[in-house]
Amino acid sequence: MSNNKKQDCCEIFCYDEEKVKRLKGDLQQQDTLSVSKIFKALADDTRVKVAYVLSQEVELCVCDVANVVGCTMATASHHLRLLRNLGLAKYRKEGKLVFYSLDDDHVKQLIQVAFLHSREAVGTHGTGSSTK
Repeated sequence: MSNNKKQDCCEIFCYDEEKVKRLKGDLQQQDTLSVSKIFKALADDTRVKVAYVLSQEVELCVCDVANVVGCTMATASHHLRLLRNLGLAKYRKEGKLVFYSLDDDHVKQLIQVAFLHSREAVGTHGTGSSTK
């Protein structure tokens, strides 16, 4: 075992039975699959860009998103549709235009907190491109 693995792992196996029982009960009550789908949706660089620009405005049409992100309208539409299908975005049609917005303030906060954390992590960990 390398030194790094020795440093970041317990050397003996023991656990706090009361804490583990409480946390297991709490975890069983949570819908972890839905939450993992949110993070899966945001695990794509283009979708993060789309979500970020939506967090900066009340709403944007597909054409605006495509231009800001630097992709085709088809690509922007695909990513917006995926965000909508996962409950992260909503849309409305006005004539020939389709406008998207984030589903609610929780989604906006999630995006903003992720970017804030990223900026702070870069400041404390160097480049931010390394993995933990």
